[in-house]
Amino acid sequence: MSDCEKMMPKIWDRDNECMSRDRLEALQLARLQQTLKRVNEHVPCYQNKFSAFGLGVSDIRTLDDLAKLPFTTKEDLRLNYPYGMFAVPMREVVRIHSSSGTTGKPTVVGYTRNDLKTWTQLAARFMTAAGVTPDDIVHIAFGYGLFTGAFGLHYGAEEIGASVIPISSGNTDKQIMIMQDYLSSALVCTPSYALTLADRMEKKGIDPKRLSLKVGLFGGEPWSEEMRREIEQRLGVVATDNYGLSEVMGPGVAGECQHQCGMHIFEDHFIAEIIDPETGEVLPRGSIGELVLTSITKEAFPIIRYRTRDITRLSYETCECGRTHARMAKTMGRSDDMLIIKGVNVFPTQIEEVLFQVEGCEPHYQLVVDRAGTMDTLEVQVEVNERIFFDEMRKQHAFVDLLEKRLLSMLGVGAKVKLVEPSSIPRHEGKANRVIDKRVQ
Repeated sequence: MSDCEKMMPKIWDRDNECMSRDRLEALQLARLQQTLKRVNEHVPCYQNKFSAFGLGVSDIRTLDDLAKLPFTTKEDLRLNYPYGMFAVPMREVVRIHSSSGTTGKPTVVGYTRNDLKTWTQLAARFMTAAGVTPDDIVHIAFGYGLFTGAFGLHYGAEEIGASVIPISSGNTDKQIMIMQDYLSSALVCTPSYALTLADRMEKKGIDPKRLSLKVGLFGGEPWSEEMRREIEQRLGVVATDNYGLSEVMGPGVAGECQHQCGMHIFEDHFIAEIIDPETGEVLPRGSIGELVLTSITKEAFPIIRYRTRDITRLSYETCECGRTHARMAKTMGRSDDMLIIKGVNVFPTQIEEVLFQVEGCEPHYQLVVDRAGTMDTLEVQVEVNERIFFDEMRKQHAFVDLLEKRLLSMLGVGAKVKLVEPSSIPRHEGKANRVIDKRVQ
């Protein structure tokens, strides 16, 4: 290997991750047309959708023609529960995963043997981009089971050649003991659980600098740049974001490199669009809107124009790392989880940004939305350190006033701040439950 090659950033699949835009778009179109032919022949839901729109596969001649096709929504998946969206016979499906089903029937997805190979390779891509190497010991604190998170990263890490600790979620004290004793160097979990680990270490008097941790791969929920800085400072890791969802693949749709300037979407396997969540119109490049994804290599469970409900922005400039695929910004929240307070759109991550900028706020908060008469109200319950919680009333009032003014400036709508004592907001091993909306109870 030449000195030049040694200095190049580590890229798992350089040929595919760094291809020219012209070559990439030609590949996308060919794979899109193949996928459309497959679903039109084998998935009744798509047969009916295309027929209702008066479209045939031959009508999709360019990537711009993708906008002619109907969207797929989670409701389509529920209506075709469990296997109605599969494009292959069950004898070709070697793995089944599903969502939690907390809002009804779960969404069920399947994988062929080739799908699992693809998933493994894509996870290896973003894990390599984040800095994972064959020398790492990867501590996976996602839950194993029907949830896709743990498995995708598990097989990606093994493909790289790293050692894997499949500890799963829960039992925070044991997690910390394993990190200490087994020399975990890469941490995989939700960002909120990373802060739970940091809290527990502080209470136990454990200095994270004495651990072997160097990189964190955090996903499963939206998180802000302020939260990233908090995690990096408290755990001593390079904190990277990654993105995936069960309906499209699981983790492996996109992931950050160590430049931390957006998550590289693996566009040779997925076509990404940004739409207006209200009208469904495709927005110009650089716009903020809802991410729509089309899978173009999946065999068992291909999905066309899936509305993710995640709000983000795409950029198409080549990254300093050399990867050429589009990058998606951190998700700002979800279009269906977005709070509308007095007609104003509010995302929990906007509130998080304000809280993390104010010294004394702990990294745990909860939003309570209610209605007083005909008016919406928003209460931000935020943990503060003991010094502030037990401070004299005048200083507490001044602290609350500061937070409320900053929230008004950020959100454009007033919020009431309630200070709560440390450790009083429930901790979660998976996704944090940030919002209690009493208007819908």
